[in-house]
Amino acid sequence: MPERPLEQPQDVRATRRWQAGGTAMLFLLVLAFPLYRATEGSRLSQALATQDRALITGGAKLYQLNCATCHGRQGQGVDAPALNAQEFLTGATDAQIHGIVAGGVPGTEMPAWLNEYGGGLTHQEIAEIVAYLRSLEPTAPSRPDWRTPGKP
Repeated sequence: MPERPLEQPQDVRATRRWQAGGTAMLFLLVLAFPLYRATEGSRLSQALATQDRALITGGAKLYQLNCATCHGRQGQGVDAPALNAQEFLTGATDAQIHGIVAGGVPGTEMPAWLNEYGGGLTHQEIAEIVAYLRSLEPTAPSRPDWRTPGKP
């Protein structure tokens, strides 16, 4: 009688199927990561650009409601320093501008705008105003008199 090959038990066959499936999944994941990485950079850039536009738009509205009376609708300065000036924008960091808006300027008419200091704005809203002011920087004129616009 010819010898018949021994059949593998059911659990060994099932284990080998799971092994093969797992190996195939691992291979697909290894291929998927470089594809994901190649596309993620552009999606991240787009998301950041969208976020920046939203911050600037919100900041422009907040600026018009809270700052334009003294600093001018275009930041040119009326009764307060011109904020749309190269000298101001290149000389101050975002953190410094945020701090000035949040805490005000003692001895001047610039109040503290942060709600924790009695003002009406949150940290996020002040960050939006800072983003709006930064958006003016590429086209900001040179204004050596930015601290005292309109005064002789």
